[in-house]
Amino acid sequence: MIGIVDYGMGNLRSVYNAFKKLGIDAKIVFDEKEIKGLDRLVLPGVGAFGDCMKGLIDRKLIDSVRSFIDSGKPFLGICVGMQLLFEKSLEFGEQIGLGYFNGTVKRFPEKDRFKIPHMGWNRVNILKRHPLIDGIENGTYLYFVHSYYAPVVEETILSCDYIDNFSAMVVRDNIAAVQFHPEKSQDIGLRILKNFGDWRCC
Repeated sequence: MIGIVDYGMGNLRSVYNAFKKLGIDAKIVFDEKEIKGLDRLVLPGVGAFGDCMKGLIDRKLIDSVRSFIDSGKPFLGICVGMQLLFEKSLEFGEQIGLGYFNGTVKRFPEKDRFKIPHMGWNRVNILKRHPLIDGIENGTYLYFVHSYYAPVVEETILSCDYIDNFSAMVVRDNIAAVQFHPEKSQDIGLRILKNFGDWRCC
């Protein structure tokens, strides 16, 4: 069973419906007891980094999420759910993240002819092959909506270029995270979610 964490900030129904379309059992979870019994966990996110962290703290879910990640079970962060896995963000001042990946989440700099937020379809570059992107070709278009981005790090397997080069997907051990929205990326996004559902990371 895949759990989708409800901490008041995620586009939960779209992610849930994407798994349902794939025939993968999933449910929206609210508390520590539910999270403990899951096989896989998804942390979605929409909005500001600090608000998302506050949502996890206010609902007493930080320790549950950390315990799940540290158990070695497959974990997926989506959009701000990915950014939360980095050390910190500069959105509305310095905000401390969960620290599973090194680096600071920053806002796109202003540049002529480029709109912020980065919204819509953009190409991704494959830096490393991984089972989670089986069936994905270099230059594939995926759907993004964000004003802040994580740097390219050692664990980056997909990067994207928009004003700057940034991490579109990172993977380390049992932890995976994507900046794009797989649930809005049509067949390619569904393929990535299916790969996550099949992933044997450990």
